[in-house]
This record gives sequence, C-alpha cells and structure tokens, in this order.
Amino acid sequence: MSTGIVWYRKHFKLPATAKGQKVFIEFEGIRQGGDFYVNGKAIGFHENGVTAFGFDITDLVKFDGQENIIAARIDNDWNYRERATNSKYQWEDKNFNANYGGIIRNVFLHITPRLYQTLPLYSNLKTTGVYIYASDFDIKGKSATINASSEVKNETQQVQQVGYKVELIDLDGKMIKSFTGDKIAIQPGETKTLAARASVAGLNFWSWGYGYLYEVKTTLLVNDQPVDVVTTKTGFRKTAFKDGMIYLNDRVMMVHGYAQRTSNEWPALGTSIPAWMSDYSNGLMVESGGNLVRWMHISPSKQDVESCDRVGLIQAMPAGDAEKDVEGTRWEQRVAVMHDAITYNRNNPSIIFYECGNESISEPHMAQMKALRDKLDPYGGRAIGSREMLDSKVAEYGGEMLYTNKSAHIPMWAMEYSRDEGSRKYWDEWTPPFHKDGDGPLHNGQSAATYNRNMESHALENVKRWYEFWKERPGTGKRVSSGGVNIVWSETNTHHRGEENYRRSGEVDAMRIKKQNYYAHEVMWDGWVSPERYRAHIVGHWNYRQGVKKDIYVISSAAKVELKVNGKSLGYGELSDGFIFTFQNVEWKPGVLTAIGYDKNNKEVCTNRLETTGDPVALRLTEIKRPTLFLANGNDVSIVEVEVVDARGRRCPTALDMIHYTLEGPAEWRGVWRWGQTITY
Repeated sequence: MSTGIVWYRKHFKLPATAKGQKVFIEFEGIRQGGDFYVNGKAIGFHENGVTAFGFDITDLVKFDGQENIIAARIDNDWNYRERATNSKYQWEDKNFNANYGGIIRNVFLHITPRLYQTLPLYSNLKTTGVYIYASDFDIKGKSATINASSEVKNETQQVQQVGYKVELIDLDGKMIKSFTGDKIAIQPGETKTLAARASVAGLNFWSWGYGYLYEVKTTLLVNDQPVDVVTTKTGFRKTAFKDGMIYLNDRVMMVHGYAQRTSNEWPALGTSIPAWMSDYSNGLMVESGGNLVRWMHISPSKQDVESCDRVGLIQAMPAGDAEKDVEGTRWEQRVAVMHDAITYNRNNPSIIFYECGNESISEPHMAQMKALRDKLDPYGGRAIGSREMLDSKVAEYGGEMLYTNKSAHIPMWAMEYSRDEGSRKYWDEWTPPFHKDGDGPLHNGQSAATYNRNMESHALENVKRWYEFWKERPGTGKRVSSGGVNIVWSETNTHHRGEENYRRSGEVDAMRIKKQNYYAHEVMWDGWVSPERYRAHIVGHWNYRQGVKKDIYVISSAAKVELKVNGKSLGYGELSDGFIFTFQNVEWKPGVLTAIGYDKNNKEVCTNRLETTGDPVALRLTEIKRPTLFLANGNDVSIVEVEVVDARGRRCPTALDMIHYTLEGPAEWRGVWRWGQTITY
C-alpha cells in the first residue's frame, strides 16, 4: 500500500513473422499516472488511473532476434495531478478504493497486419475496435439479428479492396452462422468502418446466472483471403427500461445485489489475482441470489467485467467520480473516462447500466453523457443514468442511497443501502467472546452502534432494509421500486466506522467466507421479483452454554415456520419484515434445532437444521474448488479454508483455539485473515 514511484522493465524478442507488421502494446490499467518507453525512447503517458490505453510501437521495436525493452515509470501518489491542468482527479479519494499502485492489470502485446481491425483503446490510439450487438429479438423463438462492425485502418502503401466476414461460434465450438458484408475500397492511410448483419435462429440468450457467450470472429478479406481476424467473446440479451421497471429478455426483474468497491481486493494480494478468483468471488454473488453488482466510483477491471459475463452477473459500470457534480476540467476528466470505458467494454453483455455519477449531476451533464452513449454504443441495450436523478427528464434510470424510491417513469433502485457493519467474529451476545451488540468506539463523537453489529443483528437489519423495497416491488401498483444493491459484498480496505481498521459491511469477509447476511439474501433473492423457491435459514448456531435463553430467528420465504428442539415443537414464529420469524426466549438444550417452513396450505416446503457439535479435536483443510489445475508459474494462487472440527468432522462454530501455520515446499505464504488486523505474513 506504499505510494510513490515504481519502475518496471520488460525484455522481449519479437518473432520473425512480426517484421513488416504493426505492433501495439495494451495496458488494461495502471494506478495512477505513468510514463512509458520502448528501447529508451518515450512513447507517451497515461494518467487517469482507471481506464485501458495503448501505444503504437511499430517504429521503435527491433526484429531479427534483437532484444527489446519496454520501461514504465508509474506514480501512484494520492496527490497526483494532471500535468496539463494541475488538477487532481476527483476519484483520487482515500475513502473509496484502496491504492494498490503500479501496473495493477494485464498488459498485452498485439501484432497485426498493416491492414487491420483497430483496438478498442481510445486513450492515445484514438481507435474504437469492433462493435457487436443484437437486434430484432424474438425471445420465445430464440432468434435475433446479429450485427457486427469493425473500424479498419489501411497502413499499407496501396488501395485495398476489403471484404468483411463474420462467423458466430457457440460454447461448444460449433459455427452456427457465417455471413458477409459489402466489399469496400480503403485508401492508404484511411480509416473506415465495415459492417455486416444476419438473422440467426437457435440462439441462447445471456441472462442472470446463465452466462452464455459466443465467439464472434470478424475477418478482413482481400482477394477472398483472410488478412486479419479478431475474435470477440460476447453474449446477446434484450433489455428494456420502462414504467419504473427493468426488463431482461422480456421478463421484469427486481435488481438485488451489491455495491462493491471496484478494487474488489483480497488480503495479502490486493487487486492482482488470477482470473479464476474473480469468477469465484463474483460467482458467490450470484449464488447468494444477487443479480447485479454496482462497481463503485471508477470503472471495473476488464478481468471482473469478463468474469461477470461468464457467471451471469449484471453490472452497473461507472466512469470516475467521488460524490458530487463538478465543472470545468474535472468534469471533462469524467467525460474522458466514460468515453474510454464505453469504448473498451461495450461488447460485454453483463453491463446494462452506465453510471455517470455517485451523486446527481446536472441535466446538461446528463445530456452530454447520454449523447456520448448514443455515439459509442447506440444499440447495446444499456441505460445511462446516475445516483439521485429523481427529477431528471434525461436520465434513463436513477437511484438513492438510504431510502426507498418508487417510480412510474424511469427505474429507480437503491445504490448503497444497508451501510451497517458487523464482524464475522461475533455471532451474538451469548457466544464467546461475548461482544455486546453495538459496542465500539464513537465515530465522529457519536454512537457507532450500527457499525459494530454482530452477525445476528446484521443479518436481521439486512432483511428489514430489503423489505422496504420488496413491499413496493413490481406487481404492487403503478409506482414501484426496482430494487437495490447492498453495500458492500466483501470486507474492504477502505473507510470504515466501526472498531476495526477496515470496512465490515460485507455478506462475506475479505476471504469470501460466508457470513449470516449471505444466507439471508439467499432466502429473499431466490427469484426475479418474489422468491420462486421456498427456503429457510436459522440465524446463528446451536452451541450455547447451559442456561442460555435467547430469541431464535428464522429467515424464510415460507408462509409460516415451526421450530423444534430435539423433535419437540415450540410452535410457530411471529412474522415481521416479510421474512423474519421470531421465536422468543428459547432455552438451549444440546441436540438438534429444526425449522420447518409451510406454505399457505400448511404443506411442508422447506427445512433447515442446526446441530450441537462436540469439542474441537482437529483441523480440516479444504482447497477452494477451481476450474483449472494449479498453474505453477509464480502467479497462481491456492486458497485453503481451515476449519476446527469435532470428532465427527463437524465444524465447531465457537472454537477460539490458536492455530499455528507452517508451510513447506516451493510456495509463498501470503497470509491469513484474522482478528484485530487485516493481514498477517
């Protein structure tokens, strides 16, 4: 987390086939500003600290087996200022995304012919790349028109008669459609756009939890021979934003998910993680019932964007902001970042919201951003808006932070609700270490009780807050709530109000271990608007001391819930806030606690049980499942969960034993998440 100057150097040799070709370098992102050199010569700089950018290095690289050197000088000072204007960037704010500086994302070298499809890198290169979208949807008939276009540059010395071919390939590698566009003459030094379109049947549409993606190969043809081929991975879905509601593939949905810091960091690793870990974290959001992630303040990494495509998680993509509208240079900086971000991410189906501000912006500013969307992504089915656009006549969606809005016009969804914090180390007041709910230091001289919750009260609060929106859900009248996203998904190394030195509002902790909040959302969010399957979750554990009497809470989508201790019924719980069933003053007895949910016809529809476990006797190590084998390249990561278990292999929820770790073999120990501090090495 240090700030200042860091230098990088990369030595490489180009293959013989690269001679006479174009050579580009692409940076997915750095933090904050950087100067770049090839073989000792400056090629340019980039300094917004958010978006991707590229350089044309064709005339500076060496061939014939000679070594090349790319050097980068990166400055991640919190007080970095734009060189041309001496203005700070608005999103350079210590309250939001942790400053993991330097080259924080991937870097690619591209070798192309001199007649080529450009890269979607507007910064420096001023190019826009390939654009793929669908139109004329027939969702029930599983068909649509697939449209493809490519910005093409001719850097040869002669006029080129260029044809354009598009191939659509499904997840099984089968080509399901091939079609062509018109042949166009492109003069030397000229840039033109080639396009083609065709109706395609038998499509699988991208959806929530169903990240169906196609490969779209766009090929430039000269004399009917392929010259340049670009493969774009994308998906097709239909959206609509009307009558205060959001539609995906002709089906109304209530958005529910998380407002997550764009850094999306992990302890001891920061933001530089293998892609499978992004899928693991983002996939857990979907498993919890989340259908939307709202990245906060700045545009997400391409790795997370593509991950959400794969796991079927809708995204709201911001550009760059802090918490207010601005004018002059700082507004132009925000427009420039949005320009870059739309250009770079407009083929990713999971993005359906473009966010122009973390606070309301003026109508002229909203109109300017909307015009930018219409220029760069007019057919992608993405709404553009901002937070707190209640009275806007221009925005296509809006939202609030702390309270419910109902809209009959544009969709309104809460963008940062349930800001309370609660630690995973505290179950409730009856469990060691016997932390009284709400205890903790003052925040700005006032009580911070809501930022020092235990898992029990935190889960209940999240249910109460969601119910505010759900009771105004689509189908309840002409003025409805479109839902909201809970802040945040995972514990984060940013500003906090509770007793620890990090933000603990998450449904999972920083290692993505589930908290009780997670299971609460899993119950409430199991459906597009209302729960479509019955679920029940008993909040807490069943390992108390003799004599303990406490209220037991069951979160369920059933019509009524019965509680049993060792088979003996305690009757039915009192329903509140739509999903909470309370059983007062339950006496603990070792054994089994069972919750049984019934529908309105008294039919048993769901159950959940807790069991008293024995004394801790052993540790169980479980490697988190991953889609590929460990890649021993110095960059991959293995995540191992450690559980304290009893003689029957059951997790002991109240164990406080000290665990000592040792590591043998050619690996690097990066640390654990433990009480009182974020990282230990």
